[in-house]
Amino acid sequence: MAESSTKAPDPMDIALGAAVRIRRRTIGISQEALAEQCGVSFQQIQKYENGTNRISFSRLVQIARALKCRVVDLMDVLDGPDRETTSDLDLLSRMRTPGALELLTAYERLGGEARASLLTLLRTVAPEVQAPAPKPREVA
Repeated sequence: MAESSTKAPDPMDIALGAAVRIRRRTIGISQEALAEQCGVSFQQIQKYENGTNRISFSRLVQIARALKCRVVDLMDVLDGPDRETTSDLDLLSRMRTPGALELLTAYERLGGEARASLLTLLRTVAPEVQAPAPKPREVA
């Protein structure tokens, strides 16, 4: 029997794809526009961003140029010490959740009191959301 090709994407591919997506959305271009600039289909860009397909180095250079950044800017998260890289990869994986980037953008615009209220609401509706360990005096 042949081996199935349903292998899960590598966490590094997922992280690189998430970095591409975050950069693309930050500068406000669509998957279609990025695809056109790179000479691929928008479905291929989706696969890159989801980590389903690996990005070759030559394609990464094209993507970085289209996104007006350096290749290392997209790969930076992959180049830290193991503990930092693991948490960065986890964060980038979470950023793939639909709506996560929009939620973070809206959260950044809130004042300190509104942020605290929102976190209280989230902890009420999703009890598994843990409160962070208390920090010495946060600046809002």
